[in-house]
Amino acid sequence: MTNTVTVEELVQTLDIEFAYGEEFKDRKISSSEVSRPGLILTGYQEFYSYDRVQLIGKTEITYINSKSSAERTAIFEVMCDEDTPAIVIARQLAVPKELIPVAREYGIPILTARSKTSRVLSNVTNYLEGKLAERLSKHGVFVEVFGLGVLLVGASGVGKSETALELIQRGHRLIADDRVELFMLDELTLIGEAPEILRHFLEIRGLGIIDVMSLYGVAATRLSKKLELIIELILDDGTHEYDRLGTRKETVQIFEVNVPKIKIPVKTGRNLAVIIESAAMNYRAQVMGYDAAQSFNKKLDALIKKNQKEDM
Repeated sequence: MTNTVTVEELVQTLDIEFAYGEEFKDRKISSSEVSRPGLILTGYQEFYSYDRVQLIGKTEITYINSKSSAERTAIFEVMCDEDTPAIVIARQLAVPKELIPVAREYGIPILTARSKTSRVLSNVTNYLEGKLAERLSKHGVFVEVFGLGVLLVGASGVGKSETALELIQRGHRLIADDRVELFMLDELTLIGEAPEILRHFLEIRGLGIIDVMSLYGVAATRLSKKLELIIELILDDGTHEYDRLGTRKETVQIFEVNVPKIKIPVKTGRNLAVIIESAAMNYRAQVMGYDAAQSFNKKLDALIKKNQKEDM
């Protein structure tokens, strides 16, 4: 089923207001792309996408105002269609009076925004891309550790939520517990957020549901975050092999993005929160160009070569 957003949701989220046609607030938007109707104003209709939000800026308004009233009406008759979800006019420019009856005929709401056209285009596009993108629901706990989006995964009962609680107490932030909704913001970026019903809540076995925002304040949570690292917690029963040096690089493909993954054994006495903090800092160091495993291997190779020369 195709995701949609209503015009009312767009208005409530962004700095946009109804100018006319608020009764059409339930009109649905199904495309994340926004059109600036430049060529259509001159009468060129080929490849014109009527099903997109139409954005009119200062350039378009200046051109429209240079035409006679009859010519303006003809332009808007071409621009508007029953599939057009909304028309947004930037910079709170005056709405051409000829547009109002045409938009009403097709049931199209007219919106105004205070920001300049490029800013409105960026804000509307980013919002729609996030809302209309294909989503994947994944089991796990999503936290922000030192500014890094870390997804904790593992078998039920391994201690994901308890570890997240300790991270929160250490000053980090919760994004989602139990279920994480992931979507692509662009070709390289995955965003994770909690389903609305689970937002700010954390389930601790033996304690039940706790409201992290109420207990620890708004600074202990955030609505969404870029996913940068997956950490799998595995009960250490002696049957698993682990990378002692950290030289093996493992990734998980989600949609079209490869996300780095680390496996951490869980057993009595290990402070998982501290280990996860270290994993996050180590990953950030690798992104910045420093790899401790590679540095160790270089020193080890140098020591071996030195010993070989001494033995000769």
